[in-house]
Amino acid sequence: MRLAFSGLLLILLASPLQADEGMWTFDNFPARSVQQEYGVRIDQAWLDQVRLATVRLENGCTGSFASDNGLILTNRHCTFSCLSEHTDADHNVWRDGLVARHPGEEKRCSSQQVSVLMTTTDITKQVADAIAELDPPEIEETATVTISESENVETGEAVVEQDEAESVQTVQEASDAAINEARNKILTRLEQACEAEAKGKISCEAVALYHGGQYFLYQYKRYSDVRLVFAPEVGIGAFGGDPDNFNFPRWCLDAAFLRVYDDDGQPAKTPDYLRWRAAGAQAGEPVFVPGHPGSTERQLTTAQLELLRNVSLPDWLMRNAELRGRYKQFSTVDEQAFDEVQEPLTRIENGLKVRKNELAALLDDRLMDQKRQREATLRAAVTADPVLAAEVGDPWSQIDQAIVEYLPFRKQYLYIGAGVGFGGKMFAYARTLVRGAAERAKPNEERLREYRGTALPRIEQSLFASAPVHPRLEQIQLAFSLGKMREELGPDDPNVQKILGNHTPEQLARSLVEGSGLADPALRRKLWEGGTVAVAKSDDPMIRLARAMDPEARALRKRYEEVYEGPIKAAAENLARARFAIDGTSTYPDATFTLRLSYGAVKGWNELGHEVDPFTYLGRLYARNTGQPPFDVPKSWMQRKRDLDMKTRFNFVATIDATGGNSGSPVINKDAQLVGLLFDGNAYSIAGAYWYDPALNRAISVHPAIILEALEKVYDADYVLGELSEAAGR
Repeated sequence: MRLAFSGLLLILLASPLQADEGMWTFDNFPARSVQQEYGVRIDQAWLDQVRLATVRLENGCTGSFASDNGLILTNRHCTFSCLSEHTDADHNVWRDGLVARHPGEEKRCSSQQVSVLMTTTDITKQVADAIAELDPPEIEETATVTISESENVETGEAVVEQDEAESVQTVQEASDAAINEARNKILTRLEQACEAEAKGKISCEAVALYHGGQYFLYQYKRYSDVRLVFAPEVGIGAFGGDPDNFNFPRWCLDAAFLRVYDDDGQPAKTPDYLRWRAAGAQAGEPVFVPGHPGSTERQLTTAQLELLRNVSLPDWLMRNAELRGRYKQFSTVDEQAFDEVQEPLTRIENGLKVRKNELAALLDDRLMDQKRQREATLRAAVTADPVLAAEVGDPWSQIDQAIVEYLPFRKQYLYIGAGVGFGGKMFAYARTLVRGAAERAKPNEERLREYRGTALPRIEQSLFASAPVHPRLEQIQLAFSLGKMREELGPDDPNVQKILGNHTPEQLARSLVEGSGLADPALRRKLWEGGTVAVAKSDDPMIRLARAMDPEARALRKRYEEVYEGPIKAAAENLARARFAIDGTSTYPDATFTLRLSYGAVKGWNELGHEVDPFTYLGRLYARNTGQPPFDVPKSWMQRKRDLDMKTRFNFVATIDATGGNSGSPVINKDAQLVGLLFDGNAYSIAGAYWYDPALNRAISVHPAIILEALEKVYDADYVLGELSEAAGR
C-alpha cells in the first residue's frame, strides 16, 4: 500500500530534478541520467580515478593533482593565508605573487592541510543502534501530573491542550539532548576506532548526509607539509576585483599551484592525477566537477528559511557591512595597513555579495511559494500514511518550537557562546587554548566534538602555524566586535559589564592586544603542551579573558544544543526518513564540504534578451585595462603582450551546480581530462544555496589554455610547466 501511494507522491512532491542539478556523492552518482542526457558512460573505474585525483584543502577549498609528484592545481584565492604568511616589508608576495624556479624556492604554507578521500563506510545502523539503546522518556506520566495541577483561572477546568503540549515538549527536549549526546559519542568512538585500526596512516571523519538521514565514516589520507609553488600577481589573479566578482564575462587568472610532501620531506607520490587537455571543452560539451562544496540549504523547512530571511541574514549583512567600512578606512592609513587588511577585506567583500544575493533569493516569492507547496505536499503524505506518521511524528512543529525557544537568547549565544563578540586571531587562539586544555583532560567520547582526538592534529597545525598576526588589525577587529556586543546586548548586560568594566571597546582592545603574547607561535605551543596547569597559571590578558568567559560561553552553548540544535537534528532526521520512504536516495543531499560530483555542459545564458557567449578571450583583457586597480593589468603581462596569442580562451561558464568550497575544483571531460579550473559563479548561482535554476545558474572557470600560455610566455615557469607538459602529453 505504501509503495503505491509513494509512487504517486513522488510525482506530486517533487519537483523533478532540473537537468544538470545536483551535488552528488560518489556512491550515488546518477550515471544512468548522465548517459541518457549526454551519451556519456560513467563507470566505477572513472569515479575511483577522479576521487583519488581530487583533494580537499582544509581551509575551505578544493584542488586536483596535476602530476605524479604531488603537484596540486587550485585557485589563487585559496592560497590567501599562505600568500599573507610570506609577505613582509621586503617581499610583497600577496601583491606580486610567487614563481618557484626549483624546489628550494617553494614556500611552506604552515596552516594548510590537504586531504584525499580514500574510502567511505556507511555507519547509519551503528548510530541508530546507539540511539535505540537509550531509555525512552516517560512522557505520558509527566504529562498527566502537569495537567492535574493546571486549571483555567476563570472556569476551573483543566487546561489540557496547552499544558500537555508544554509538558511533552519539555520531555522531548530532554530526550533530544540525550540523543544528541549519544550520537556524538558513537561518532567519536567510531572515528577513534577507525584511526586506531589504520595505525595513524588514515584520518577518519564522521559525516552526516541528508541532515542525519545517513551517516558515513570518511577515511582520508592527509598531508600537513604543503608548499606554494606558483601564484600570479593579484592584478591578474583577481583582475576586476570586487566589481567583477560573481559577474561574467571575466578575465581572471585565479590559479595557483601547491605541492604536498610526505613525512620524509620528499614530494608525495601521486599516481592518480589528471591529464590536461589544453584545448579545453567546446560549447555544448558535457563537463564534470568533482569537489567539496561547502554548504547548501535546499532541504530546510520553510520556518528555517524564514529565520534566515528575517533574522540571520539581515543581521549578518548589517554587522559585516559596518566592519567592511572599518577595513576600508584602515587600508588608507599607510601602505603596510593596506597590505595587512587585504585578506580579510577580500573575504568580507565576497561574503557581502554572497549574503546579499542569498537574501534576495529568499525574498523571491517564487522560491518561498515553491518551498511551501512542497512542504505541504510532504506533510500531507506523512499524515496519510499512519505507519510513516508514527515513525516520523511532526518534525515541522518540532523545528518551529525550537526556533521559538532559540530566539530569546540568540544574541547572547551569538556574541558570547559562539564568540562573535571577540574578533581577531588572538582571542581565537586564547579560546582554543583554554577550552582545548579542559577538553583534552576528559575521556575522548565526553569532549566537545571539535576537540575529539581525530580533530587535534588540525587544531595543532593551525595553532602552531607561523601565520602573521598584525596588532593594529587585531585591535580594529576586537574593538569592533566588542562594540557590537555592547550595542546588541546593551551596556547593562551582566556579561558586557563583566567584559568591559569601565573601559571603552577601543581601550580594552588596545590593552588586550598590546599586553598579549599570543602572536608568538612558540608561546601558543608552550601553553598547549602545558595543558590545564599552564593555562591556569598564565597571566596573558587574552587567556584571562577567555578563562573568565568560558563558563558562560559553555552554558549558552549547552542551552543552544538542548533547546535548538538537538531538536533540529532530531527533526531533520525524521524529515529524511519521510523523504526516503517516498523517493529513497534518488535525490542528492545538501552540501557538507564532502566530496561531490556535479555535471553539466559548457553553455552561456540569455541575459535580458542578450545571449552571453560561454567563452572570453585574452585580447579583451587589454581593452579593459584602465591602469588603476582593480582593472590594472600587471607589468609582466604588458611587457609580454606581443608574445601572447590574443585569441587564447581565458574564462568560460558551464551549467554546473556548484557553491562555495568548489573553488579550485577541476573541470573535467568524459575522459577525466582537465579542461578547466572552477573559481566562481555568476550572480544567479548564489541562489543555489536554496535552489538551482538551469536557465541562469552558471559556474565560472579558468581555461587551461590561458594557464599554459601564462606559464610559458609571461612567467617562464619551466619548473611547473615541465610537469604539466608531461601530464598533458605535450
